[in-house]
Amino acid sequence: MSIFLVIAGLALLVVGGDFLVRASVGLSFKLKISKLVIGMTVVSFATSAPELLVSLQAALDGISDISLGNVIGSNIANIGLVLGITAIITPLAVDRDFYRFNWPMMMIASFALYFFLKNDNVLTSLEGLILFFGLIGFLVILIRNSRKSSRVNLEEVDEALAEVSNFKIIIWLLIGFAGLYYGSEWLVDGAKQLAKAVGISDYAISVTVIAIGTSVPELAASVIAALKSEKAISLGNLIGSNIFNIASVLGLTSIIKPIVVNPQTPEILSTNIFWMIGFAFILVPFILIPKRFEIGRLKGVLLFGAYILFIFLALK
Repeated sequence: MSIFLVIAGLALLVVGGDFLVRASVGLSFKLKISKLVIGMTVVSFATSAPELLVSLQAALDGISDISLGNVIGSNIANIGLVLGITAIITPLAVDRDFYRFNWPMMMIASFALYFFLKNDNVLTSLEGLILFFGLIGFLVILIRNSRKSSRVNLEEVDEALAEVSNFKIIIWLLIGFAGLYYGSEWLVDGAKQLAKAVGISDYAISVTVIAIGTSVPELAASVIAALKSEKAISLGNLIGSNIFNIASVLGLTSIIKPIVVNPQTPEILSTNIFWMIGFAFILVPFILIPKRFEIGRLKGVLLFGAYILFIFLALK
């Protein structure tokens, strides 16, 4: 039953997230919001909704381990799993803006999360506000810089959604929110039952099974694009997703209910958060050595291999 709940919950999150993205984009066009702003804010927030709902549901249920494990595991999976597999299929070109702006912001958010948690083992409402307003500042600068750039890629914003009727948008919103609500409830309940049945912690399940599950849409889209020999994935989008996971998912969740580090899972602060920071840090040496501004197949193999090692250690 626990595995069914996990699978069903993940499926509902994927469906709910997809409908929410489409509804949000369609609504944004109705409100005359520019395509640039839609792509860099609305889509990003909507695609973070599954992680947000799972983390919020877990925090309200008093299982902060799942909130933290979901985000830490997803950030590791975005780089080790998604980026690793995609680079194995096709080498990825890296924009210079990556290490000038996006990467430093990801590192700042990662270290801020570590110090906030290490300070008193709690991510407080005030610290959540700091993370969230930091995200708002990041987005303002990002949009300003992008307005000056002719290389902005907004293919993920479907202009056909500008013609969608108000009735369809409302139906999509209802389906999206229902899918996210019930999906997050089933996933958290299933994860708790699975952890008890297998004899490992809620945190270990969240940092592996749940994190991989919430990264499946990104992985599927990236692999399909790579197999079609299209520009498979923007490294900036993955980095942006990691920043959103910390600043919006944990930020907003902690504003509603402070997130407490469970003393029974010391690996959150002793090892796993360093895996997250390590995966983020290694990207700069990877894009500079030996072939500059490219993540090729060998680097993809190394990232994926490191991710498999992380999963093995997390489930021990």
